[in-house]
Amino acid sequence: MVTEIDSPGVVGTSLDRILGVIDLNTSHILDRAMNGEEIGVEDAVTLFGAADLELHALCITANELRKQAVGDIVTFVTVRNINFTNICYTGCRFCAFAKHFGDEEAETLTIDEVARRAEEAWESGATEICMQGGLHPKMTGYEYRDIIIAVKERVPDIHIHAFSPFEIQYGTKKTGLSTRDFLLMLKEVGLGTVPGTAAEILDTEIRQKLTKNKLSAEQWVEIIKTAHSVGLRTTSTIMYGHIDAPIHWARHIAIIRDIQKETGGITEFVPLGFVHWDSPLYLDGGVRPGPTGMEDLRMHAVARIMLNNWIKNIQVSWVKLGPKFAQLCLNAGANDFGGTLMNEKISRSAGAPYGQYMAPEEFQRLVKDMGRIPAQRSTTYDLIKVYE
Repeated sequence: MVTEIDSPGVVGTSLDRILGVIDLNTSHILDRAMNGEEIGVEDAVTLFGAADLELHALCITANELRKQAVGDIVTFVTVRNINFTNICYTGCRFCAFAKHFGDEEAETLTIDEVARRAEEAWESGATEICMQGGLHPKMTGYEYRDIIIAVKERVPDIHIHAFSPFEIQYGTKKTGLSTRDFLLMLKEVGLGTVPGTAAEILDTEIRQKLTKNKLSAEQWVEIIKTAHSVGLRTTSTIMYGHIDAPIHWARHIAIIRDIQKETGGITEFVPLGFVHWDSPLYLDGGVRPGPTGMEDLRMHAVARIMLNNWIKNIQVSWVKLGPKFAQLCLNAGANDFGGTLMNEKISRSAGAPYGQYMAPEEFQRLVKDMGRIPAQRSTTYDLIKVYE
């Protein structure tokens, strides 16, 4: 058991001492986590209810597990987001990004323009481009392949992190290929990794309320597993703070953990708080205005504890939370600050108040301010440069 933990507000306080005075059930769960035991769904629900001193203990435990897993390095990736179309008729109620034909803000980039932006990103120092878009009714499934080919012709060495499981499902329907064959086709022309977005909450009841036309939880899991089986690693995400509850969060993280146990193909877990301001789901009424700050802390801490020994990297989204609150989550189990982004549009379309770009120098400043070590990484978490 650890004896001294350095954490804001509890510097020099023994974790053993804190565990001795908090709620007994919470104390037992955290003690088991510190001893490397797996935390179940019901245990996680208990932790999601932590408040006051129990919340301090939760964050300290997660922070210590982070330190044991990855040390004091906080990573970030230099990346440009290219949202190649925002035209989509799926009707996800939480999404303010999608537009219809004729809408003033509707946009579809040519393949040449996508490649040009990728080249511009490379020349600006980006190592990755992240490409996602709406499900354009007139888009052929083979255009996903053609976009990758065009980018690789312009910038052979850039890493392409692209196409959510929802887009992959759409591509298979358009081409008639199996999921496996479609992913193999994309990999052969240069797809590097797949974003584990479009997960929202992997619970059928919740997903039906968010959108009735989107892929099911089972389909999401199957596409992610298939990507791993053909040698494409993926990220994993959760979108929380709308019509969901802690039991849904705990079950979702448990599903992610089960996938990782089976395939080992997930590089990171990224909690994404629901951005409510301009979301139709919120404007129509009946949902919460995103998670609270305490819920954000609990989410990152519980994710670290549940995924301990399976997924090393917990990312904090500075676009969703803001850079300053992101610092707090990096002291509650997270170890990755996300990406520089350049042209992020999806969160901003829903009203997120934070910027679309953060310079590497700002990442370095914020990390050093915490007494930690900033480092630039690749998409798959190889260290490119450590700023001692």
